[in-house]
Amino acid sequence: MKEFGYQRVYDVADAVAVLDGDPEARFLGGGTNLVDLMKAGVERPGLLIDVRHLPLDRIEVTGDGGLRIGATVTNSDLAAHPEVRRRYPALAQAVLAGASGQLRNMATVGGNLLQRTRCGYFTDVARPCNKRLPGSGCPAITGEHRNHAILGASTACVAVHPSDMAVTLAAFDAVIGYETADGAGELALRDFYLPVGDTPHLETALPPGALITGVTLPPAPVAAVSRYRKVRERASYAFGIGSVAAALTVRDGVVADVRLAFGAVASRPWRAAEAERVLTGGPATAEAFAAAADTELAAARPLPDNGYKVTLMRNLVVAVLTELAEEAGR
Repeated sequence: MKEFGYQRVYDVADAVAVLDGDPEARFLGGGTNLVDLMKAGVERPGLLIDVRHLPLDRIEVTGDGGLRIGATVTNSDLAAHPEVRRRYPALAQAVLAGASGQLRNMATVGGNLLQRTRCGYFTDVARPCNKRLPGSGCPAITGEHRNHAILGASTACVAVHPSDMAVTLAAFDAVIGYETADGAGELALRDFYLPVGDTPHLETALPPGALITGVTLPPAPVAAVSRYRKVRERASYAFGIGSVAAALTVRDGVVADVRLAFGAVASRPWRAAEAERVLTGGPATAEAFAAAADTELAAARPLPDNGYKVTLMRNLVVAVLTELAEEAGR
């Protein structure tokens, strides 16, 4: 591992100023992803700026009934918070599905949003990878790609985004707050992650030198009846091969509101906007749920070894929405 410096900061402005003065520096939250990448030689920062002591560790109900979540809130505290469980239960479920208790105790909300793909070609510095070394190629396309993307990929990269939490945040229209040397700003999560295109190494729309300060969830009554379901190849805390964040409001057998997002199938959390459009105002039936899933998945472009994900996601959508419809009818 490359030698690096370490500096602890206690003020947001100071943290941004330190990073602004050292282009080789990286912010350090829990380190559950960054330190692993440093050990592998993928990340080689000259300085780690420890931000865990910044005053960004609170979860607050906003005046309009949403939630504001600080960037240094741990995943454990997020999953256990009573207002998260009451207002956005799928978010708590996603965090619990994402990692073991030990990792959740360390990992932070800001760091979770910035974690990088677990594609084996990306984490192996001896192999080419456009995300790690632009222009070197994507060997996953003709190599091992069983767990890779079926939606929104490109000829430059077929890796998937690993965050469970971000999938649920996408379903509920989260907004990411950040601070730079030029002041504060916000990005809707739908704009936060960039399309992979031919520049897979450019992953977010954060301005250079930006520090994530928190996440705001707007009020969403539909989120009170929500669920996160993750499928993985083994029951332990493994990265998913497909997941769904869903919320549903049914009135008189008709879908009044629905939120749907997919995980582990694209380079970023995939908001299933077409499926939502098809479902809204229609019957809350398994047949309608399947038709909506088919509409969304018509855009899938699977590779030879990951076509199973199309069927998996269709079945997952139907199962989760059917459960929510039954729950709403009680």
